[in-house]
Amino acid sequence: MTNPAGVLPDAMQGIGALMKATRQGGVPQLTLELVHLRVSQINGCSACVDAASRSAREAGESDERLATVAAWREAPFFTGAEQAALALAEHATRLADHVDAVPDAVWDEAARHYDEKGLAALVVMIGVANFFNRLNATTRQVAGRAW
Repeated sequence: MTNPAGVLPDAMQGIGALMKATRQGGVPQLTLELVHLRVSQINGCSACVDAASRSAREAGESDERLATVAAWREAPFFTGAEQAALALAEHATRLADHVDAVPDAVWDEAARHYDEKGLAALVVMIGVANFFNRLNATTRQVAGRAW
C-alpha cells in the first residue's frame, strides 16, 4: 500500500499543520530533527530514520552527531537542552516500558531548558514522529522512497 497519509489528502494536510506548529515553539529545528530521528530509531521505522536523517542533514546537522544519536548519553556532542529533549522523546515513545512513563525528573529537566511553548512543540513532535512510524511500519514503507 502507498502511504495512507498520501491516500487521504486531509490527513496529509493535518500532518503538515502539526509539523508547522512544532516550528512555532522556539525549539531549534535541529533539535526537532534529532527528536524525530531518535523516536524513529526506537520504533525501527527505516523510512522515518532515513527521512529524519536527510532532513537533519539539510538543516545543517553533522554526520558525526547523526551517527551518535542512538548513543546520545555517551556521546559528547549534544547540549544539555538536546539531551533533555532526547530523554523526553525516549520516555514518551516507550510508554509501556515504565510504570511512570515520563518521570518527573525527565519532565523537569526538559522544563529547565524549554518554556511551555517549547515543551508543547517537543511533545507534538514526539507524537507526530510516533504517528509517522506507525503509518510507515504498518504499511512497510521503504527507506528512501518518496511518498
